[in-house]
Amino acid sequence: IETLGNLKFKIFKKSVHASYYADRFTGKRTASGKKFDNKKYTAAHRKLPFGTKVRVTNTKNGECVIVEITDRGPFVKGREIDLSKKAFMDIAHNKGSGGMDVTIEIIQ
Repeated sequence: IETLGNLKFKIFKKSVHASYYADRFTGKRTASGKKFDNKKYTAAHRKLPFGTKVRVTNTKNGECVIVEITDRGPFVKGREIDLSKKAFMDIAHNKGSGGMDVTIEIIQ
């Protein structure tokens, strides 16, 4: 467990695949009932509870972002988390790629 100020981070998964939402999902309801906005810091995960805040770190460049789980998914084999486009682009090494390897930590 790592701490930063009064935040505690617990490793959830290392070196897993992250992708991002297509723009067509903007304005649609997420599984949690919130409206999706590709400009906010949110993500979809199959199992983590809605409202869970996680730190997602790009394993290539060490850039990280904190997002809230508001939706279920991704439902594509081999993908662990779907980030909003804003969150993804903030930490992307290659802005043109559709995916990256990340480490996911739960904020406690």
